[in-house]
Amino acid sequence: MRILRLPAVSELTGLPRSTLYLYMSKGIFPKPIKLGVKSVGWIQEEVDQWLRQKMESRAS
Repeated sequence: MRILRLPAVSELTGLPRSTLYLYMSKGIFPKPIKLGVKSVGWIQEEVDQWLRQKMESRAS
């Protein structure tokens, strides 16, 4: 399992921080896991799955 920090998630998705947090609050993007007192990260497999779903919905 690989953990991605915010810059890597933004790079992969092409979304800025504000949009990622908006999508998380609406339940349409994976929530991060707490890594420390002030740090979070996303599980790469969950981000990859979200991207795959976006690509699949585009194809239909």
